[in-house]
Amino acid sequence: MRLVRALFAALVVLCVAQPALAQQNRAHVYLLRGLANVFSLGMDDLAKKLNARGIPATVHEYGQWASLADAAAAESRATGNSPIIIVGHSLGADAAVEMAERLTALGTPPKLVVTFDPVGVTQVGASAGYFINYYQSNNGYGKRLTAGPGFRGNIVNRNLNAIGGIDHFNIEKSPRLHDEVITQVRSITTPKPKPKPKPVDPSATPPAPSTAPGTQAAAKPGAPG
Repeated sequence: MRLVRALFAALVVLCVAQPALAQQNRAHVYLLRGLANVFSLGMDDLAKKLNARGIPATVHEYGQWASLADAAAAESRATGNSPIIIVGHSLGADAAVEMAERLTALGTPPKLVVTFDPVGVTQVGASAGYFINYYQSNNGYGKRLTAGPGFRGNIVNRNLNAIGGIDHFNIEKSPRLHDEVITQVRSITTPKPKPKPKPVDPSATPPAPSTAPGTQAAAKPGAPG
């Protein structure tokens, strides 16, 4: 009976822990369009690809970044500090940096921020997180990101000047770059498998004690001699 109760208790703990773990890894990707909300439709395409893979992704106008940060922080706390990911293009890229700084101030820094050709914001201030900046320095718009005071994350700048067929108005539509972003997002949202226990080396196990030949084990107290 005790064994049945113990097994039942273990099953209950497992059932409760699994949804919690799923929530912790269930990231929300916020994608921010640029000027006039019509020049960054690659954000919509990327969101569709993410949603098709079971990763929640929503597209927003760049001017909403402050209210989005507040909503994202509340959602993350309500779901066990689930990861926050931000992607933006042009003015949406500028807004992505500002949103990351606000989230960090709220105590819920983003895990990943991806910017496509930021145009005005060139310095990341008091923020945490991993930043990937896809830009072109020769198209008249794109800017390199640098770390400012209070920054405690990582920034990777990818200058795409050498790639033909890409400019400021289609950089966020590149299928190749979409694939890279999806890979980065999945590295955050996919739970890491637990390491398997190492097999026990039989040679490392000490032999059981044995009675030497010609001797007799001592009788236990109270046992007949």
